[in-house]
Amino acid sequence: MSTADWIVLFGTLFLIVAYGVYKTRGSRNIEGYFKGDNSMKWWTVGLSVMATQASAITFLSTPGQAYEDGMRFVQFYFGLPLAMVILSVTAIPIYYHLKVYTAYEYLEKRFDLKTRTLAAFLFLVQRGLGAGITIYAPAIVLSTLLGWDLSATCSFIGILVIIYTVSGGTKAVSKTQKYQMAVMMGGMLVAAFVIIDLLPEEVSLGNALDVAGSMGKFNVVNFSFDFTDRYNFWSGITGGLFLALSYFGTDQSQVQRYLSARSITQSRLGLLMNGLLKVPMQFFILFVGVLVFVFYQFYQPPLYFIEGNLDKIEQSSYAREWQALEQQHAETFALKKQEIQGFLRAKEQNDQPAMASQKEKVEQLNQQVAEIHTQAQTLVSRAVPEAETEDTDYVFLHFVVTNFPAGLVGLLLAVIFSAAMSSSASELNALASTTTVDLYKRSVKKEGSELHYLWASKFFTLLWGVIAMLFATFASLADNLIEFVNIVGSIFYGTILGIFLVAFYIRYVQSRAVFIAAILSEAIVIYLFFTTDIGFLWFNVIGCSLVVALATTLQWVIGRKAQ
Repeated sequence: MSTADWIVLFGTLFLIVAYGVYKTRGSRNIEGYFKGDNSMKWWTVGLSVMATQASAITFLSTPGQAYEDGMRFVQFYFGLPLAMVILSVTAIPIYYHLKVYTAYEYLEKRFDLKTRTLAAFLFLVQRGLGAGITIYAPAIVLSTLLGWDLSATCSFIGILVIIYTVSGGTKAVSKTQKYQMAVMMGGMLVAAFVIIDLLPEEVSLGNALDVAGSMGKFNVVNFSFDFTDRYNFWSGITGGLFLALSYFGTDQSQVQRYLSARSITQSRLGLLMNGLLKVPMQFFILFVGVLVFVFYQFYQPPLYFIEGNLDKIEQSSYAREWQALEQQHAETFALKKQEIQGFLRAKEQNDQPAMASQKEKVEQLNQQVAEIHTQAQTLVSRAVPEAETEDTDYVFLHFVVTNFPAGLVGLLLAVIFSAAMSSSASELNALASTTTVDLYKRSVKKEGSELHYLWASKFFTLLWGVIAMLFATFASLADNLIEFVNIVGSIFYGTILGIFLVAFYIRYVQSRAVFIAAILSEAIVIYLFFTTDIGFLWFNVIGCSLVVALATTLQWVIGRKAQ
């Protein structure tokens, strides 16, 4: 990296942290610390909601997901716009009417303390894990580039976030997220133009899209129904809907964003803004990944994208096998490139039979490339047992560092760090509010001054930051970060959503029935996760449905016994 890159990167980070501390200093009570004195306008709420969900994982892992698997991951978000409409009509008026700090306060008013505590505990578990992942994602950037220790790098990222989150609370999170979103989307837009400019002169954007389409990367919508398929229209519109309802309606990291708005109308407009822009945003990020894929059809990609392990492999007893794989990889790439160029010539001549023939040859060679890559990963695991073999999350990062001009590398790294900071700050703020309001203030120290609870909130923010940094050291066990964070959420979100749906809509079900139903449902979901091949999005539907069905059944049984 050049001096200009370091200036852009650290200059951006410093300005964001300094702005967050300066503009939001001086909260005197938990009303201001957790709800920002209800001063946020709808566009701030909307950008804050989007920035909370768009973590560094989005910008590191999503392009790699498209590089490997095409555009079909966008189906994951198909249920989100509908969820925003449902929550705007149902959940937001309830939360505002009750004037709650957290979503889980409502559950005690509707059921009892133990149900509130259970839902809060489930949130703390899954969001605590998620906070660690969002810190780990950018940590791999610096640790890979600079050779820093991963734990030390995670601490560096966590400390940056903790500084302004502890200082300013919700207002600091929301205000900084406006500028973080500008950096994120501006950086990705620049990335798209740079990639297009880097393509060979004879390859137009139209040709690039043709190549991507012929190699199956524009698999945006799949209407086939398959429980084991993670991404299709049906899993997205159902499982994605349930996941979005739970995430935006019951996850405190999101609820806290729109509870800080000036009014119900401002909250609704912020959520609807997210529903309108989220799918196009994810589509665009995936499209950037597809452009990277096309680039590497004309310029040879590395056999393995994690450069930090290459020296260890070349110094091991497997060095000759690795060199043989690299030679095979280069030869196969050269053949594939020739066939792709032949496909484009046939397209220019509108020779359909030749196009079909060339496409078939490209598919066969692409399969060979995939097999060679798998062999390389196996060899890495044998040569360096402690090394991470899955390199999907490194594809976009490697491309940026090796191909972008000076200054733009720093900008793209600033995108990743801004995303990490925005999402992590929201999570730590939400974890602290839930711990303070739902556990500490409600069950540990029921009588205390506003100043005491304010300092307790700051302490819990710091504590969760440290816990997240510790968990971040284990995040490398995941094959793909964007999937892992959603898998973790899907295991717990369905149960939490089921509790809230019963609370909102099935008025005759009481606390004992829903509490038992929630525990049984979560146990079943965890069992199914470890023993079946069900696509993870369906766990949101299964968990929610189980809670509703079991709660209504148990309430009927309890009622019969009472009679």
